[in-house]
Amino acid sequence: MISREVAWRIFAAEFNSSSYEIKGEGEKAPSFLISPLGAKINRIFVVGVLTDNENVGNENEPVWRAKITDPTGTFYLTAGQYQPEASMALAKLQPPCFVAVVGKFRTYSPEEGKLYVSIRPERIGKVEAAIRDNWVLETCKASSDRISAMEEAMKLGEPDADKLMQIGFSLPLAEGAALSVKHYHPENLTRYHAMVVDALKFLLPEYQTGPDMSADAAVPEEIEIAEEDDVDKEALVLAMIESLDSGRGAAWDEVVKKSKEQGIEREELDTIANSLLDKGFVYEPVLGRMRKI
Repeated sequence: MISREVAWRIFAAEFNSSSYEIKGEGEKAPSFLISPLGAKINRIFVVGVLTDNENVGNENEPVWRAKITDPTGTFYLTAGQYQPEASMALAKLQPPCFVAVVGKFRTYSPEEGKLYVSIRPERIGKVEAAIRDNWVLETCKASSDRISAMEEAMKLGEPDADKLMQIGFSLPLAEGAALSVKHYHPENLTRYHAMVVDALKFLLPEYQTGPDMSADAAVPEEIEIAEEDDVDKEALVLAMIESLDSGRGAAWDEVVKKSKEQGIEREELDTIANSLLDKGFVYEPVLGRMRKI
């Protein structure tokens, strides 16, 4: 009997940066995707905001493509005739909503040296905001564990899983970290430390938002900016978008105007808006309008 691989918790930023695939030898042998932090992925478990789903096939042979965002980026999913359960679920889901997904990784290499990753979902279902928040917290913990294993592996002259296990890491963590260091040759892990910090910040009350958020939590029309230099401009723009939304989404021209009044120029606003879209805080119901999720 072949055991089922554990589904890894991993953020989109790490998953999408993965470029090392180990193909299984033999008909039943599993393949693995080695992430930059050493996750040895066959199956993956993610929770986020479904921001887009579309049938790019037809009624008889549907092929669903979807996007799911977490605090660090976007996962891309494809489900066809060989994923009937996931396809039927995607056909019924209406974005934006929180969803949980279990699936396997897929890779696409258009040319040598380039590898794009996505998820082939096995199961997908709608969940509540609390489930998403718990997943973010657990994934922060898992990411921190991988960072620790990577840091120890980087200290070794020749990364070795047995030596990492002697330090106290589990076999999957030790094997993944050793393989990752040999392939990615990281100089430091600053980017991933920052990824975990940003994801944790997402759980703070001022960032809490979602499709089922109460309409009573309104934001005043006039937004005052404190004088401190450390004002969180993403939170400010998010509040602007909500205050300018009369039901059909905030008109982008109005957001631009309001932001300029508050000292945020267009180029900086574009960067902030793209970050909010990537993190799943907002979406565009139609061109030229933006809504808080």
